[in-house]
Amino acid sequence: MAIDLGSRTTKAVLLERRGEVIALTRYALLDAPVSDKKISTEMLADHLRAVAEALGGGAKSVALSVKPDDALVRQVELPQIPAGEMRQLLRMNAKSILQQDLPNYVYDCYIFPPKAAAPGKSPEKKSAEASRQAVMPKLKVLVAGAKQQLMDEYKTAINDAGLSAECIVPGLIGPLNAFELALPQVFESESVALVDVGFKHSTICLLDRGELVLSRGVNIGGDQLTAGLAEAMNISYAEAEGIKVGLAPEAQTALESQVAPLGRELRASVDFFEHQQDRAVSQVFVCGAAARSEMFLEMLRTEMIVECKTWNPTTFLQLALPGQQTVEIEHIGPQLTVAIGAGVAAI
Repeated sequence: MAIDLGSRTTKAVLLERRGEVIALTRYALLDAPVSDKKISTEMLADHLRAVAEALGGGAKSVALSVKPDDALVRQVELPQIPAGEMRQLLRMNAKSILQQDLPNYVYDCYIFPPKAAAPGKSPEKKSAEASRQAVMPKLKVLVAGAKQQLMDEYKTAINDAGLSAECIVPGLIGPLNAFELALPQVFESESVALVDVGFKHSTICLLDRGELVLSRGVNIGGDQLTAGLAEAMNISYAEAEGIKVGLAPEAQTALESQVAPLGRELRASVDFFEHQQDRAVSQVFVCGAAARSEMFLEMLRTEMIVECKTWNPTTFLQLALPGQQTVEIEHIGPQLTVAIGAGVAAI
Protein backbone atom coordinates (compact mmCIF):
# COMPACT_ATOMS: atom_id res chain seq x y z
CA MET A 1 0.00 0.00 0.00
CA ALA A 2 1.15 3.52 -0.79
CA ILE A 3 -0.04 6.38 1.39
CA ASP A 4 -0.01 10.11 0.71
CA LEU A 5 -0.51 11.89 4.03
CA GLY A 6 -2.21 15.14 3.05
CA SER A 7 -3.05 18.09 5.29
CA ARG A 8 -6.77 17.53 4.80
CA THR A 9 -7.21 14.19 3.02
CA THR A 10 -5.07 11.06 3.10
CA LYS A 11 -4.94 9.34 -0.28
CA ALA A 12 -3.94 5.68 -0.44
CA VAL A 13 -3.68 3.02 -3.14
CA LEU A 14 -3.10 -0.72 -3.14
CA LEU A 15 -0.73 -1.81 -5.89
CA GLU A 16 0.16 -5.37 -6.87
CA ARG A 17 2.79 -6.58 -9.30
CA ARG A 18 1.41 -9.15 -11.73
CA GLY A 19 4.25 -10.33 -13.91
CA GLU A 20 5.25 -7.43 -16.13
CA VAL A 21 2.33 -5.18 -15.12
CA ILE A 22 1.33 -3.31 -11.98
CA ALA A 23 -2.31 -3.58 -10.94
CA LEU A 24 -4.30 -1.02 -8.98
CA THR A 25 -6.64 -3.14 -6.87
CA ARG A 26 -8.13 -0.57 -4.47
CA TYR A 27 -7.89 3.05 -3.38
CA ALA A 28 -9.11 5.03 -0.38
CA LEU A 29 -9.57 8.67 0.59
CA LEU A 30 -9.83 9.39 4.32
CA ASP A 31 -9.98 12.58 6.38
CA ALA A 32 -6.50 13.34 7.70
CA PRO A 33 -6.02 13.45 11.49
CA VAL A 34 -6.95 16.90 12.79
CA SER A 35 -4.53 18.41 15.26
CA ASP A 36 -3.60 21.99 16.11
CA LYS A 37 -0.11 20.78 16.88
CA LYS A 38 2.14 18.09 15.51
CA ILE A 39 0.42 14.73 15.11
CA SER A 40 1.65 12.21 17.69
CA THR A 41 3.03 8.83 16.65
CA GLU A 42 0.08 7.22 18.44
CA MET A 43 -2.44 9.23 16.42
CA LEU A 44 -0.55 8.51 13.20
CA ALA A 45 -0.42 4.78 13.98
CA ASP A 46 -4.21 4.76 14.54
CA HIS A 47 -4.69 6.59 11.24
CA LEU A 48 -2.45 4.16 9.35
CA ARG A 49 -4.46 1.24 10.76
CA ALA A 50 -7.64 2.91 9.49
CA VAL A 51 -6.07 3.36 6.05
CA ALA A 52 -5.02 -0.30 5.93
CA GLU A 53 -8.56 -1.37 6.83
CA ALA A 54 -10.03 0.89 4.13
CA LEU A 55 -7.77 -0.84 1.61
CA GLY A 56 -9.02 -4.28 2.63
CA GLY A 57 -6.59 -5.09 5.46
CA GLY A 58 -4.51 -7.55 3.46
CA ALA A 59 -1.33 -5.61 2.71
CA LYS A 60 1.34 -5.00 5.34
CA SER A 61 4.11 -3.37 3.29
CA VAL A 62 3.87 0.45 3.16
CA ALA A 63 5.34 3.16 0.95
CA LEU A 64 4.79 6.49 2.70
CA SER A 65 5.16 9.93 1.13
CA VAL A 66 6.51 12.88 3.11
CA LYS A 67 4.85 16.29 2.78
CA PRO A 68 6.80 18.79 0.62
CA ASP A 69 7.58 21.04 3.60
CA ASP A 70 9.02 18.07 5.54
CA ALA A 71 11.55 16.98 2.92
CA LEU A 72 14.27 18.62 0.88
CA VAL A 73 14.71 17.69 -2.78
CA ARG A 74 17.59 19.20 -4.72
CA GLN A 75 19.64 18.50 -7.83
CA VAL A 76 23.40 18.81 -7.29
CA GLU A 77 26.65 17.65 -8.83
CA LEU A 78 28.69 15.17 -6.79
CA PRO A 79 31.91 13.23 -7.38
CA GLN A 80 31.74 9.81 -9.01
CA ILE A 81 31.57 7.83 -5.78
CA PRO A 82 29.18 5.11 -4.51
CA ALA A 83 25.75 6.26 -3.27
CA GLY A 84 26.62 5.35 0.33
CA GLU A 85 29.62 7.67 0.22
CA MET A 86 27.45 10.39 -1.34
CA ARG A 87 25.09 10.19 1.62
CA GLN A 88 27.99 10.46 4.04
CA LEU A 89 29.41 13.42 2.08
CA LEU A 90 26.05 15.20 2.33
CA ARG A 91 25.83 14.59 6.08
CA MET A 92 29.28 16.06 6.58
CA ASN A 93 29.05 18.95 4.09
CA ALA A 94 25.39 19.90 3.72
CA LYS A 95 26.06 23.61 4.06
CA SER A 96 28.58 23.75 1.21
CA ILE A 97 26.72 21.34 -1.10
CA LEU A 98 23.07 22.30 -0.42
CA GLN A 99 23.64 25.89 0.79
CA GLN A 100 21.79 25.05 4.02
CA ASP A 101 22.88 24.02 7.48
CA LEU A 102 20.89 20.80 8.04
CA PRO A 103 21.86 19.12 11.32
CA ASN A 104 20.58 15.61 12.02
CA TYR A 105 19.33 15.04 8.47
CA VAL A 106 19.42 11.76 6.57
CA TYR A 107 19.79 11.62 2.81
CA ASP A 108 19.26 9.45 -0.21
CA CYS A 109 20.57 9.93 -3.73
CA TYR A 110 19.45 9.13 -7.26
CA ILE A 111 22.11 9.38 -9.98
CA PHE A 112 20.74 10.69 -13.27
CA PRO A 113 21.82 8.54 -16.23
CA PRO A 114 24.08 10.63 -18.50
CA LYS A 115 22.27 12.17 -21.46
CA ALA A 116 23.25 11.27 -24.99
CA ALA A 117 25.32 13.96 -26.66
CA ALA A 118 23.28 16.42 -28.68
CA PRO A 119 23.45 15.76 -32.45
CA GLY A 120 25.90 17.81 -34.43
CA LYS A 121 28.65 18.08 -31.82
CA SER A 122 32.07 17.81 -33.30
CA PRO A 123 34.48 15.05 -32.22
CA GLU A 124 36.87 17.74 -31.03
CA LYS A 125 34.27 19.19 -28.68
CA LYS A 126 33.36 15.77 -27.35
CA SER A 127 37.02 15.10 -26.75
CA ALA A 128 37.44 18.38 -24.88
CA GLU A 129 34.42 17.61 -22.68
CA ALA A 130 35.74 14.13 -21.98
CA SER A 131 39.07 15.62 -20.93
CA ARG A 132 37.43 18.03 -18.53
CA GLN A 133 35.31 15.26 -16.99
CA ALA A 134 38.42 13.11 -16.57
CA VAL A 135 40.04 15.90 -14.55
CA MET A 136 36.98 16.64 -12.40
CA PRO A 137 34.46 13.80 -12.70
CA LYS A 138 30.99 14.86 -11.57
CA LEU A 139 27.59 13.22 -11.61
CA LYS A 140 24.19 14.90 -11.67
CA VAL A 141 22.41 13.63 -8.57
CA LEU A 142 18.92 14.13 -7.18
CA VAL A 143 19.25 14.44 -3.41
CA ALA A 144 16.41 13.92 -0.94
CA GLY A 145 16.79 14.74 2.74
CA ALA A 146 14.66 14.81 5.88
CA LYS A 147 15.17 15.05 9.62
CA GLN A 148 16.28 11.81 11.22
CA GLN A 149 13.76 12.35 14.05
CA LEU A 150 10.88 12.61 11.57
CA MET A 151 11.94 9.43 9.80
CA ASP A 152 12.17 7.62 13.14
CA GLU A 153 8.68 8.81 14.12
CA TYR A 154 7.21 7.63 10.82
CA LYS A 155 8.86 4.23 11.15
CA THR A 156 7.65 3.89 14.76
CA ALA A 157 4.07 4.74 13.75
CA ILE A 158 4.18 2.27 10.85
CA ASN A 159 5.49 -0.50 13.10
CA ASP A 160 2.95 0.30 15.85
CA ALA A 161 0.20 0.02 13.24
CA GLY A 162 1.33 -3.56 12.57
CA LEU A 163 2.77 -2.63 9.17
CA SER A 164 6.22 -2.70 7.57
CA ALA A 165 7.94 0.34 6.04
CA GLU A 166 9.07 -0.49 2.50
CA CYS A 167 10.18 3.06 1.75
CA ILE A 168 9.56 6.68 2.74
CA VAL A 169 9.78 9.14 -0.15
CA PRO A 170 9.30 12.90 -0.62
CA GLY A 171 5.83 13.70 -1.92
CA LEU A 172 7.50 15.77 -4.64
CA ILE A 173 8.81 12.56 -6.23
CA GLY A 174 5.39 10.91 -6.57
CA PRO A 175 4.16 12.87 -9.61
CA LEU A 176 7.53 12.43 -11.34
CA ASN A 177 7.43 8.63 -10.99
CA ALA A 178 3.82 8.37 -12.14
CA PHE A 179 4.31 10.82 -15.03
CA GLU A 180 7.33 8.93 -16.37
CA LEU A 181 5.26 5.76 -16.69
CA ALA A 182 1.95 7.33 -17.72
CA LEU A 183 3.39 9.60 -20.45
CA PRO A 184 6.84 8.20 -21.26
CA GLN A 185 7.26 9.90 -24.63
CA VAL A 186 6.49 13.36 -23.26
CA PHE A 187 8.68 12.66 -20.22
CA GLU A 188 11.68 11.69 -22.33
CA SER A 189 11.47 14.23 -25.14
CA GLU A 190 9.90 17.47 -23.92
CA SER A 191 10.42 20.26 -21.40
CA VAL A 192 7.30 20.31 -19.23
CA ALA A 193 6.07 21.50 -15.85
CA LEU A 194 4.32 19.26 -13.32
CA VAL A 195 2.10 21.16 -10.88
CA ASP A 196 0.61 19.46 -7.82
CA VAL A 197 -2.05 21.62 -6.14
CA GLY A 198 -2.31 20.48 -2.54
CA PHE A 199 -4.46 21.66 0.34
CA LYS A 200 -1.98 24.08 1.94
CA HIS A 201 0.82 24.19 -0.65
CA SER A 202 1.41 23.68 -4.35
CA THR A 203 4.60 22.39 -5.94
CA ILE A 204 6.00 22.84 -9.41
CA CYS A 205 8.64 20.61 -11.00
CA LEU A 206 10.35 21.55 -14.25
CA LEU A 207 11.43 18.55 -16.30
CA ASP A 208 13.81 18.71 -19.23
CA ARG A 209 13.79 15.50 -21.26
CA GLY A 210 13.49 13.16 -18.30
CA GLU A 211 15.59 15.16 -15.85
CA LEU A 212 14.28 17.18 -12.90
CA VAL A 213 15.94 20.57 -13.32
CA LEU A 214 14.00 22.78 -10.91
CA SER A 215 11.43 22.29 -8.15
CA ARG A 216 9.72 24.87 -5.98
CA GLY A 217 7.00 25.03 -3.36
CA VAL A 218 4.35 27.79 -3.24
CA ASN A 219 2.33 28.57 -0.11
CA ILE A 220 -0.95 28.67 -2.04
CA GLY A 221 -3.22 25.65 -2.22
CA GLY A 222 -6.83 24.55 -2.44
CA ASP A 223 -7.57 25.78 1.08
CA GLN A 224 -6.58 29.36 0.29
CA LEU A 225 -8.48 29.28 -3.01
CA THR A 226 -11.67 28.09 -1.28
CA ALA A 227 -11.32 30.48 1.68
CA GLY A 228 -10.74 33.42 -0.68
CA LEU A 229 -13.73 32.41 -2.78
CA ALA A 230 -15.94 32.15 0.33
CA GLU A 231 -14.90 35.63 1.47
CA ALA A 232 -15.33 37.19 -1.97
CA MET A 233 -18.83 35.70 -2.42
CA ASN A 234 -19.86 36.05 1.25
CA ILE A 235 -20.71 32.35 1.53
CA SER A 236 -19.61 29.49 3.77
CA TYR A 237 -16.41 27.54 3.21
CA ALA A 238 -18.41 24.38 2.40
CA GLU A 239 -20.53 26.25 -0.16
CA ALA A 240 -17.41 27.72 -1.77
CA GLU A 241 -15.83 24.27 -2.03
CA GLY A 242 -18.93 22.93 -3.78
CA ILE A 243 -19.02 25.85 -6.20
CA LYS A 244 -15.30 25.56 -6.97
CA VAL A 245 -15.46 21.85 -7.77
CA GLY A 246 -18.84 22.11 -9.48
CA LEU A 247 -17.69 24.67 -12.06
CA ALA A 248 -20.43 27.13 -11.15
CA PRO A 249 -20.27 30.11 -13.58
CA GLU A 250 -21.09 32.62 -10.83
CA ALA A 251 -17.82 31.72 -9.14
CA GLN A 252 -15.66 32.55 -12.16
CA THR A 253 -14.79 36.19 -11.44
CA ALA A 254 -14.21 35.56 -7.73
CA LEU A 255 -12.12 32.46 -8.39
CA GLU A 256 -10.00 34.21 -11.02
CA SER A 257 -8.77 36.67 -8.40
CA GLN A 258 -7.70 33.75 -6.18
CA VAL A 259 -6.02 31.72 -8.93
CA ALA A 260 -4.07 34.67 -10.36
CA PRO A 261 -1.43 34.82 -7.56
CA LEU A 262 -0.81 31.08 -7.87
CA GLY A 263 -0.48 31.36 -11.64
CA ARG A 264 2.00 34.24 -11.33
CA GLU A 265 4.15 32.33 -8.85
CA LEU A 266 4.21 29.27 -11.09
CA ARG A 267 4.92 31.41 -14.18
CA ALA A 268 7.96 32.90 -12.42
CA SER A 269 9.39 29.38 -12.04
CA VAL A 270 8.77 28.67 -15.73
CA ASP A 271 10.45 31.94 -16.72
CA PHE A 272 13.51 31.10 -14.60
CA PHE A 273 13.73 27.61 -16.13
CA GLU A 274 13.39 28.89 -19.70
CA HIS A 275 16.06 31.55 -19.12
CA GLN A 276 18.50 29.08 -17.54
CA GLN A 277 17.93 26.18 -19.96
CA ASP A 278 17.21 28.20 -23.12
CA ARG A 279 14.26 25.88 -23.80
CA ALA A 280 10.54 26.64 -23.79
CA VAL A 281 8.12 24.73 -21.57
CA SER A 282 5.69 23.07 -23.97
CA GLN A 283 2.94 22.01 -21.53
CA VAL A 284 1.90 22.18 -17.89
CA PHE A 285 0.42 19.03 -16.36
CA VAL A 286 -1.66 19.56 -13.22
CA CYS A 287 -2.65 17.05 -10.53
CA GLY A 288 -4.44 17.30 -7.20
CA ALA A 289 -8.13 17.81 -6.47
CA ALA A 290 -8.19 21.20 -8.23
CA ALA A 291 -7.13 19.53 -11.49
CA ARG A 292 -10.66 18.13 -11.80
CA SER A 293 -11.95 21.65 -12.55
CA GLU A 294 -11.76 22.72 -16.21
CA MET A 295 -12.46 26.29 -15.10
CA PHE A 296 -9.45 26.22 -12.77
CA LEU A 297 -7.19 24.83 -15.51
CA GLU A 298 -8.30 27.52 -17.96
CA MET A 299 -7.61 30.26 -15.40
CA LEU A 300 -4.19 28.80 -14.72
CA ARG A 301 -3.47 28.69 -18.46
CA THR A 302 -4.36 32.38 -18.75
CA GLU A 303 -1.85 33.30 -16.03
CA MET A 304 0.94 30.92 -17.05
CA ILE A 305 0.56 31.50 -20.81
CA VAL A 306 1.15 27.78 -21.41
CA GLU A 307 -1.33 25.01 -22.10
CA CYS A 308 -2.45 23.52 -18.76
CA LYS A 309 -4.13 20.14 -18.59
CA THR A 310 -4.91 17.39 -16.16
CA TRP A 311 -3.54 13.90 -16.71
CA ASN A 312 -4.41 10.40 -15.66
CA PRO A 313 -1.75 8.74 -13.46
CA THR A 314 -3.43 5.34 -13.81
CA THR A 315 -2.99 4.81 -17.57
CA PHE A 316 0.03 2.52 -17.10
CA LEU A 317 -1.74 0.44 -14.45
CA GLN A 318 -3.95 -2.58 -14.87
CA LEU A 319 -7.23 -1.58 -13.22
CA ALA A 320 -8.60 -4.34 -11.01
CA LEU A 321 -10.84 -2.21 -8.81
CA PRO A 322 -14.02 -3.29 -7.03
CA GLY A 323 -17.47 -2.13 -8.15
CA GLN A 324 -18.02 1.62 -7.85
CA GLN A 325 -14.31 2.41 -7.71
CA THR A 326 -13.99 1.27 -11.34
CA VAL A 327 -16.53 3.95 -12.31
CA GLU A 328 -15.03 6.71 -10.15
CA ILE A 329 -11.32 6.22 -10.84
CA GLU A 330 -11.16 8.54 -13.87
CA HIS A 331 -12.57 11.38 -11.75
CA ILE A 332 -10.54 10.55 -8.63
CA GLY A 333 -7.28 9.72 -10.44
CA PRO A 334 -5.59 13.19 -10.26
CA GLN A 335 -5.84 13.07 -6.45
CA LEU A 336 -4.02 9.73 -6.29
CA THR A 337 -0.94 10.84 -8.23
CA VAL A 338 1.42 11.22 -5.27
CA ALA A 339 0.34 7.90 -3.73
CA ILE A 340 0.72 6.04 -7.03
CA GLY A 341 4.19 7.52 -7.54
CA ALA A 342 5.22 6.52 -4.02
CA GLY A 343 4.00 2.98 -4.69
CA VAL A 344 6.00 2.84 -7.91
CA ALA A 345 9.13 3.75 -5.92
CA ALA A 346 8.58 0.69 -3.74
CA ILE A 347 7.57 -1.77 -6.48
